Amino acid sequence: MTPKTHYNIQNNLRYISLLSQSFPSVAAASTEIINLEAILNLPKGTEHFLADLHGEYQAFHHILKNASGNIKRKVNELFGSEIRENEKKELCTLIYYPEEKLEQVKLSEEDIDDWYHITIHQLVRVCRDVSSKYTRSKVRKSLPSDFSYIIEELLHERTDDYNKTAYVKVIVDTIITTGRADDFIVALCNVIQRLAIDQLHILGDIFDRGEGAHIILDTLLGYHSWDIQWGNHDILWMGACAGNNACICNVLRLSLRYANLVTLEEGYGINLMPLATFAMETYADDPCTEFIPRLLKNAKMDEKTLLLTARMHKAIAVLQFKEEAKLFKSHPEWAMTNRCLFDNIDYEKGICTLDGNEYKMTSCFFPTIDPADPNRLTPDEEILMSKLHHSFSASEKLHKHVGTLLSHGCMYAIYNSNLLFHASIPLNDDGTLKEVQLCDGKRYSGHELMHRIGMLIRSAFASDTDKEEKDNAIDFFLYLWCGTDSPLFDKSKMATFERYFLTDRETFKEEKGNYFKLRDNEAICDRILDAFGVKGNNRHIINGHVPVHASKGENPIKAGGKLMVIDGGFSEAYHKETGIAGYTLVYHSRGFQLVQHEPFTSAKDAIIRGTDIKSTTQIVEMSAHRMLVSDTDKGAELRSQINDLKELLYAYRHGYIKEKRV
Repeated sequence: MTPKTHYNIQNNLRYISLLSQSFPSVAAASTEIINLEAILNLPKGTEHFLADLHGEYQAFHHILKNASGNIKRKVNELFGSEIRENEKKELCTLIYYPEEKLEQVKLSEEDIDDWYHITIHQLVRVCRDVSSKYTRSKVRKSLPSDFSYIIEELLHERTDDYNKTAYVKVIVDTIITTGRADDFIVALCNVIQRLAIDQLHILGDIFDRGEGAHIILDTLLGYHSWDIQWGNHDILWMGACAGNNACICNVLRLSLRYANLVTLEEGYGINLMPLATFAMETYADDPCTEFIPRLLKNAKMDEKTLLLTARMHKAIAVLQFKEEAKLFKSHPEWAMTNRCLFDNIDYEKGICTLDGNEYKMTSCFFPTIDPADPNRLTPDEEILMSKLHHSFSASEKLHKHVGTLLSHGCMYAIYNSNLLFHASIPLNDDGTLKEVQLCDGKRYSGHELMHRIGMLIRSAFASDTDKEEKDNAIDFFLYLWCGTDSPLFDKSKMATFERYFLTDRETFKEEKGNYFKLRDNEAICDRILDAFGVKGNNRHIINGHVPVHASKGENPIKAGGKLMVIDGGFSEAYHKETGIAGYTLVYHSRGFQLVQHEPFTSAKDAIIRGTDIKSTTQIVEMSAHRMLVSDTDKGAELRSQINDLKELLYAYRHGYIKEKRV
């Protein structure tokens, strides 16, 4: 033993003693070292990157089920020309939607037992393939308890083994004769889905626009391994949950804008009756033309409901601008008092002054505004705001989901030389990292800025946070949503007021921050990666937030391959603008594959017609060798564990610690 090793043993004795409780003998420690060394030589697990889901739960579920085409690719590789294309398509549909597909098959299949035999053997082959890069122990943990033993036997026995042919056949026969074939097939399909993806990364924006954000989060609650880098829409809902009234108003306004109240009412039990009553009374004589909701293609709404929704939309928008002004004036350090635009209106002339220029208003009917004090809430608005605040604070499910976002999320993450964040890193005009002032009065940039913001967000929910600190943290959610230097926004302004109330479309423009102007520069991306300490020859930035206009020829791969933007527009509201329905990214042991998706029709179509999301796969970067666990962050962690175990072995063999009987 070298003096250095001896020194390590002496200094680490307490830790090594704790380690010995898990590995009480030389044999136990040696076995674990052998196990970990073997794991290092398995292929790297597949990572799946999604961004900007925006409540589109059906498309999310399908992409999760088909692993962005990864399962289809494996079925094609496995069966090649052995079976017809239609049979491969049917097999994939069964894997994605086993319960529904089984019902359909049983209505048309004449010899169901024969179909069961063929299908079970096919599914076992697929399951064997997707499980091959994991240890038996990890696969075993993913198996359902009812069929764990049977699946494990089938995965590790082959029909071409003469000695085991009858054994395997009897297992399958018995599954069928005991009436468990359907349950077994469902279990096997779910295992395939689970093992096809090792780690799911969501680069923000689960909420808003689509009607199923709560369904997505319910799904994630039971998902085996995932993380999220918070997006601006997630932060908005987190702020509403924390009690920021301006965020509550924004959440309600966005839901009304898209006539999507399902998430609010059915998902989180938010009571909208007080808002509806207030809107009908206050805006009874207002056609609210500017506030007619944007209906998506399948949405239907009668004229009476449309008008009520528009009136609610206007009522909450006016309340929002008042609540925002209150915070802008309370926090002059945000430099956002110029966004208190009710102060700039000549209510008699119907003119708003913006940046020294006068602009005509679309309408100037504001029954709740006192021109002498335009941002003051009326008594009725105070009561309404109090009721809405209570509804958000009392929603147990919302608090549960926000808790999940906190436990699985952060502002950024680094995985296997990839820097993940939702939107941007604030930059100066010359591309250097920009300093941004936070609630503590100090200025931070780059890595420190993102870390401090993450801590600030958590302090808004922590029970031991000082009241003043918590209040400031809760207020700061609004700045993160629409502040010029917020890494989740990074634009000159959020022109919501202008789009509602001004006739000149030039005022609608929101100038993007320097990150979006400079992100195609490889040197800028390297500077950001250096600031976050991202190492490796093939390091990347991966983010979403801004839809990629594929129909106009925009490339999601930027900065010579250093940056990948994977928001292609999951939300139906973006489809016309982008021409596609989203990008997803798959990072498997052979490299990166970017998958461009066309709009998803429906799960019903997928089951009945065998339709999949039409996807185009682009190989972004292939590795010179097949990547192993040893090439990943997990590999570095395992090597550290191996070194600790070797120290424990030394301690046993040289009498520092005594072996224990088990």
